[in-house]
Formats: sequence, C-alpha cells, structure tokens
Amino acid sequence: MFPKNAWYIACTPDELADGPLGRSLCGQRVALYRGAGGQVAALEDFCPHRGAALSLGRVVGDNLMCGYHGLVMGCDGKTVSMPMQRVGGFPCIRSYPVVERHGFVWLWPGDAALADEAAIPALPWSDNPEWAFGGGLYHIGCDYRLMVDNLMDLTHEAYVHVGSIGQDEIDASPVRTRMEGETVVTSRIMQNVTAPPFWQDAMRANGLDPDAPVDRWQISRFTAPSHVLIDVGVALAGKGGFEAAPEYKASAVVVDFMTPETETSHWYFWGMARHFKPEDAALTATIREGQGRIFSQDLDVLEAQQRNLRTFPDRRLLALNIDAGGVQARRIIDRLVQAEKTMTTAADAAEAQLA
Repeated sequence: MFPKNAWYIACTPDELADGPLGRSLCGQRVALYRGAGGQVAALEDFCPHRGAALSLGRVVGDNLMCGYHGLVMGCDGKTVSMPMQRVGGFPCIRSYPVVERHGFVWLWPGDAALADEAAIPALPWSDNPEWAFGGGLYHIGCDYRLMVDNLMDLTHEAYVHVGSIGQDEIDASPVRTRMEGETVVTSRIMQNVTAPPFWQDAMRANGLDPDAPVDRWQISRFTAPSHVLIDVGVALAGKGGFEAAPEYKASAVVVDFMTPETETSHWYFWGMARHFKPEDAALTATIREGQGRIFSQDLDVLEAQQRNLRTFPDRRLLALNIDAGGVQARRIIDRLVQAEKTMTTAADAAEAQLA
C-alpha cells in the first residue's frame, strides 16, 4: 500500500555512471539512464519489440538502445529507430517524470500530469558548506511502513543498538507526538545523561569532553509519502540542548528515504547530515561506516518482522503510546492511497460514460 502521486528517490547519481539502471519502484519496472547531454531520464523497462529489459541496453546520445535487437527509445517513450525497420507505428512506452536534486534522482510513479517539482522536499543541508553528508542504500525485504514505524519510535535503540546509540535512559524518557500541518513529529529529550559510544565519538571529534554529562535529543519528522528526517545530537548539560551554541554540541540530521519496491520490500536511502567539522572527510567516512552498521541491525529485525506478519496475517498487533508517531504516519498514507483510488474510480466512470 503506497501512494503513487508522489516523489520518491529512485537512485543516486553515481548509480548511473556506468550505464542504464533497472529498478523496481512502487511495483513498476523502470529503466533509468543519463543521456549524453547530462539529463537523467526514466522509461518503462520494457522494449515494445519483444519485451526485453531496456536497462540491459546502452545509452546512445540522449536515447536508450535495447540490447536485444538494437531498437532505440527516446526519453519521451517513443521509438526513435530500429535497424531495417520503419518505426512510425510502434507503440509508445511509459516515460516517467524524473528530477535530479539534492544529490538524489527523484521519480514520480503516478499520474505524470500531477507531477510538481515544487513538491520535492527541501533539504537545506544538501548544498550548505557548513554541513557534511554521507550515506548509502539498503534493499530491505519488508513493507516500507515497518521502517517508518521503526524511525518514528526510537525506543528500540535501547535493545537493538546496544553499544552504539542505545542507552537505558531512552526507556525512561517519555515520547511526545504532535502534528505540524501534515508532518508527524515525535520527540524524546534526555537530560543530564552520559552519551552513548556513537555520540561520545562525535563529541571527541568536535573537541568536547566525551565523558561530560549531556542533554540528548531525538526529534523524528515524517512527511508523506515515506520520508523521515531525524534531528539528533548531544549538548553539554545545561547549555541549551537542541538550541545550544555550536561550540557546546554535536548535532546532525539522520536522513531516511524509503521507496517501496513491492508490498513487502523497499529501497532504503539512508545517511547523516552532520553540522560539525564538515571539512573532515575522514570523519564523514567513519560516521558513515558506523551508521551503516547500526542500520544493518534494523534490517535483520525488520525482515524477521515481515516474515512473522506474512506467516500470521490475522494476528492483532498492539498499539501503545510509543507507537503514536507511526500510527499517525500510517493514517496519512492511508488517506493518500484512498484519495488516489477515489480519483481513479471517478476517472474510470467518466471514461465509461463517454464510451
């Protein structure tokens, strides 16, 4: 269950460096490529001749050549040429709206007429020299909504991520959930605690005493269709917490973009935008490596959870106060999906009347 009239991350630019990329997104097979002019394009991964995968072909100018019989498709989904054939009557294939922005390639899998580039989320840190970013990609065999649940309730850190970002005080600190327009926000503040190992390393890197007591914050923000950005960090206790001056804290934004592949699998684009020592490339690499290990622990838990839900589809699950953020996020997703179904039904009815 996923909205289609929305922008999702399809890939990162480096994934297109060696030629076309085939990827399933929102239940659709898509071929992405970068033309000779530098523009990224996205086509249905289906050659109209014999149904071969266009992603196995090669880029020719700004077009995509099928690797089976040499048929060339334009970025608009129309056949351009084929050896020894007249292609004027060849059927078109689907072309998708695609935009390269913020270091990602965004794709709109729904009605192309509704695609609005202004709806791509703003990521202020992406082109700000005061910030550094490092991230990666996981393919995870679970419903993307399970990852949304995971990120909107960080209670699991005390159990899944022991030795890195987990600590006992997480359990002892209340979670608060609120709405900011169409954004779901969950927050947890821990005051006068010892920083866990990951944040001790960050404090040390930023010239702070890693053994000093700190105020720690976790503020998760969900926006549709599947984006969760989390303000995280620690500041020397009593210096203002989240609002502390830069010299007293180590802070970052955990970046989470989930793109559904199927109903039970998704692409997870993750990373951390760091607001200290942005010039330190070695630190960026170290944090990326550590964060990758942390997220791999979530992967094991979530895939096992999906297997259980598939085995016991009728089991009723509990919804506790710590789950409020995920519950609110799912309500927004459900509302968007239902609106699209209603729109499709209305369009079908109108078409039937004209027939």
